[in-house]
Amino acid sequence: MKHLLQIKGLRAAYGATEVLRGVDLDVAEGQVTALLGANGAGKTTTLRAICQYMVRTSGSVSFRDGRIDGKTTEQIAALGVGHVPDGRGTFLGLSTEENLMLGCHARRDRKAVAEDLERMFSYFPRLKERRAQQAGTLSGGEQQMLAIARALMARPTLLLLDEPSFGLAPLVVKDIFGIMRRIRDEQKVSILLVEQNARIALDLADHAYLLETGRVVKSGTSAEMRNDDAVRRAYLGE
Repeated sequence: MKHLLQIKGLRAAYGATEVLRGVDLDVAEGQVTALLGANGAGKTTTLRAICQYMVRTSGSVSFRDGRIDGKTTEQIAALGVGHVPDGRGTFLGLSTEENLMLGCHARRDRKAVAEDLERMFSYFPRLKERRAQQAGTLSGGEQQMLAIARALMARPTLLLLDEPSFGLAPLVVKDIFGIMRRIRDEQKVSILLVEQNARIALDLADHAYLLETGRVVKSGTSAEMRNDDAVRRAYLGE
C-alpha cells in the first residue's frame, strides 16, 4: 500500500513548550486515518505541524515523493494538502459562495472551478440553499460543512480535518461523516482525521493512531483499535 504522507520523529513546540515528542505516522493513499486522544494529547498540533502553521517543528514530514517540513504553509497547500482547522476558519462577513470561492483563489481553470462548486453543492445541499447567505448567520453544522467544502475547492490530495464533530448535534455529525465517506470513495481524497469522538472516527477510518502526551502509544487498523481493551475502556466507554 502506497503511503501519501509519512511522518518520522516529528517534534513541535509553541515557544519553549514542547507538545509533540517524536511522532511517527503514515497516511495511505485513498484511506482515512484517525488520530485519537484526550484533550492536550497533541492532535491539533500534529495537523498544524504538518502544515508548518503556528508551531516550531523538527523531524521529517514527507508528502508524495518529497519532504515538505522545510516549506511554507502556502507552499504545502499548493502541493495538495488541505487543512480544515479547529474553529472552522469561516469568513463570517462573506457569503457562503464567496467563502467557497476563496478556497480556489489560486486556480485558473474557471470551467473546472464551476464544476467543483456544483459538486460541493451536491455533497452539501444546505450550502446551495444558502449560497447567497452571510456565512456568519449559518448554523454550526452548516459552517462546518462550509469549511470542508472550501478546503475541497482547492482539489487537495490530502485533507487534514480537525474535530469536525465538535459542538454539533448527533444527526448533523452523522450527515457530515457520511459525506466524508462519499468524498473519500468518489474523489479519492485521503483524510487525516483528528476526532475526540473515537467511536464515530473508527467507524469512518481505515487505520488509527492513539496519541498521549505528544507520543503515539498505539496504532492499528480500526478494527484492531476498536477491539483493544484499553481503547475500549478509555475512549469508547465500554
